[in-house]
Amino acid sequence: MKLMFASDIHGSALWCGKMLEAFEEEKPAKLCLLGDILYHGPRNDLPEGHAPKEVIKLLNPYKNALLCVRGNCDTEVDQMVLEFPVLQESAVILADRREMFLSHGHHHSPQSLPPLPEGAVLINGHIHIPRAELVGGIHCLNCGSVALPKENTPHSYIVYEDGVFVWKALDGGEFMRYEL
Repeated sequence: MKLMFASDIHGSALWCGKMLEAFEEEKPAKLCLLGDILYHGPRNDLPEGHAPKEVIKLLNPYKNALLCVRGNCDTEVDQMVLEFPVLQESAVILADRREMFLSHGHHHSPQSLPPLPEGAVLINGHIHIPRAELVGGIHCLNCGSVALPKENTPHSYIVYEDGVFVWKALDGGEFMRYEL
């Protein structure tokens, strides 16, 4: 099963459009959005191409391809304009006989692991920095940020297929790989 993971669009129509172009090229079974879709948050500057109403128009046609979890900037009013569920705190996917726990990262993170079996995968956004580490037998991955990357990292997403996670920059190229 091929999956795509992305997080922290923060209302940027420019970077959301690039993410959807990558989705069309990658052709995964699902695009898993790990929160912070429309609002930029009080601690962040406005991202390049900030246009939340355009992000709504871009994402709603993909409603059947999306699996989303709630970020710390997502609210009930966002659900009123988005045609796909965005308010669940977490989700679990079984892919290739492996449990993948999806959350934004403000509740469950490598520092605050959910109850998972050894060998499971925790996938987050929230910190805007791509990462991969093994913590207490759990593979902890962060896809970085679509719109507001930090620490000089690229605008990024992850593609999973056949036990391999690949981080890709939205402006082109693979830059990190993690094999289970």
